[in-house]
Amino acid sequence: MKNVLIIIFTFCALLSYGQNDTKPIDRNGFVIGFGIGGGVISISDSDQAVPFDDAQAGGSFPNLKVGWMVNDRLAILATYAGMGYELEDKDRSFDALMPSVQYWVKDRWWINAGAGLAMDFPALYEDNIEEEDWNFGGAVAFSTGYELVQKKSFVLDLQTQLQMGWASLDNDINREVVVLSFGVGFNWF
Repeated sequence: MKNVLIIIFTFCALLSYGQNDTKPIDRNGFVIGFGIGGGVISISDSDQAVPFDDAQAGGSFPNLKVGWMVNDRLAILATYAGMGYELEDKDRSFDALMPSVQYWVKDRWWINAGAGLAMDFPALYEDNIEEEDWNFGGAVAFSTGYELVQKKSFVLDLQTQLQMGWASLDNDINREVVVLSFGVGFNWF
């Protein structure tokens, strides 16, 4: 897993240094974006009543961000990201709502970091979700992306995110989660 992350971050860094200095996009004002993708989620409960021996593949949709450009390289955002997983033959989701800061290191390469509220809840399409537990805790996330297409007020980017969080369950049990996701983002300025 470390090797994959190192390769991805190296690839993004190398691509960013090969850019020209022209600025084809005007980043200012209101920002809204969403992403779709997939990745891996690893979960463990503190009491190991339901041990997760293997990571699970999952989908991450929608990953949302809304905010404001402070200047042409810095944005203050509210982000919503997470991933679905399966527990006892039912689908659940581990998501986080976080204030974050996004900074463009180069014209096309950005980094984002945030921390906030984690939520572990049943998938909304499951039957009898009112009987399922809704758990809350904390989360931190770091993401990076590379803008493939830049138009006047639209950007299409490839992005990856590492999210770590925990949620408090009944009987003083904590559920700890690590999510690594990859996806495509659609953003408007």
